[in-house]
Order: sequence, then structure tokens, then C-alpha cells
Amino acid sequence: MNAAYFVTGTDTEIGKTTIAAGLLHAARRNGRSTAAAKPVASGCQLTAEGLRNDDALALLAQCTLPLRYDEVNPLAFAPAIAPHLAARDEGVALEVPALHRAVRSILDKGADFTLVEGAGGWRVPLGGMATLADLALALNVPVILVVGVRLGCINHAVLSAEAIIGDGLPLAGWVANVVDPQVARLQDNLDTLAERLPAPCIGQVPYLSSASAEQVARHLDLSRLML
Repeated sequence: MNAAYFVTGTDTEIGKTTIAAGLLHAARRNGRSTAAAKPVASGCQLTAEGLRNDDALALLAQCTLPLRYDEVNPLAFAPAIAPHLAARDEGVALEVPALHRAVRSILDKGADFTLVEGAGGWRVPLGGMATLADLALALNVPVILVVGVRLGCINHAVLSAEAIIGDGLPLAGWVANVVDPQVARLQDNLDTLAERLPAPCIGQVPYLSSASAEQVARHLDLSRLML
């Protein structure tokens, strides 16, 4: 059965792409075909082939379908700033219908397991008053929340979950990704997250100084996803 999910995070720089790549690797390990989309990315490097984003490349490396880079990441910007600001500087309109069409073309390829990774958190701005949440709503796919486990993560995680569910999308699962190796009372924090988030935890990923998709996949259980 084909399954697609929108991956969001509690903040930026919390390992969302690392977890998404691990999820794709776990699906591949289970014999499923995979595809991914990173609709908009900033902080890209200029190469001979054009602008390339490390996060989008990491996702593309875990796709079993023969996808082009521009299919996975249709909008790439060089400055490492908020995508809506980078787009504004380039005179590019970040509009939900255009992003929806680009991502829908990936979903329509019919991979067994497809991930659409946002940028930053749930309310990252696009053009006008739109946010990436509006893209997720237009796609109408369940959401996976990546929680960057560090001081303050419980508040960020609960607010994000409330926003996702309040917007009308199901929270299919969440992943605890330990981004601070010195976080105090780690197990207590994980237990509190499990008590307060209304979805199954599909993985607890320890702090990894150099995390590969294969390493991360060992800590994930796709069978726990609700949808």
C-alpha cells in the first residue's frame, strides 16, 4: 500500500532531514520503493549543475525511484535565511498551488513510501500569509513530527502537535532526536513527551556525532506509524 507523510520539526536545526533520510532508509530496508520531496530549500551551494541543497541531496540518495534533483527540490535558494525572505530577494513567489503541483508530481509516481519534508517548523512562512502548513493541508497527508530533544523541547513539541491537529491533519507519529548530548534528565523528558503527545513514538534516536541514514534507521520502527 502506498503511504505518504509530511515531515515537520519542532524548530530548525533539529535533525529533521537526518530523521527523514533514516525513515526512507528504513522503508528501503523493508523492501519498499521510496521517493521524497523538499519543495523549497535555502542555504544551497552553487555547483556545475546549479544550486544544490545538502538536505535535498540526502533525501534523493535514499530514493529508489529515478528522480531528478529539480523534481525533489524545485525551489532552491543560495542564502541560508528563511525561505520566504530568500524568495523575496530573488523575486520568486512562494505560492502554495505551485508547490502543491510540484509535490503532487512526486506523489503521483506511486512509491510505496514517500516523504515530503518541510523547512523548519510547522508555521514557516511562504508568500503572503501562507505557511508550509498550508502546503501540507493541500496535500492532505498525515504528519510526522521530529522533536529535537533539548531544553525547551516539550513546549515546542506539544504546541506543534496542537497546531497540526488543530489545522485538521492527523499526527501519524513522532521521533525523538537527541540533538543535545548534555540534555539533563533525558529519560524524564522522553517520558513526558510520550505522555503528552497524542501519537506513537516511532523512534528514539540517540545523539550521533556523524549520523548516517543507515545508523538512524536502526532506531526507527515504521510499523508504529498510525496511518
